[in-house]
Amino acid sequence: MKEAKVEPRAVGRESKAGAAAGGWFSNAKTWPSQTKTFLNDVRAETARVTWPTKKSVQATTIVVLVTVFFFGLYFAVLDYVFANAIGRLLKWGS
Repeated sequence: MKEAKVEPRAVGRESKAGAAAGGWFSNAKTWPSQTKTFLNDVRAETARVTWPTKKSVQATTIVVLVTVFFFGLYFAVLDYVFANAIGRLLKWGS
């Protein structure tokens, strides 16, 4: 794996105008090479990823859908029960 270069930087030692102009121009000059390096690193990391199989994705998708359906039904029943209970309490109190 390629090691990233870290250059020490003295913060607050340059004048504000010099830091703004010099920092911006030096960053603008190195931007294309830094972008190319970053994209190459992303490609290398993506190649190392262990991607799930189609069967695994299908199985986990089914689990998620069943779970969402179950909790949707559960909260619908709770909503119905609490709505009726609060409605009866309000009628009883008036």
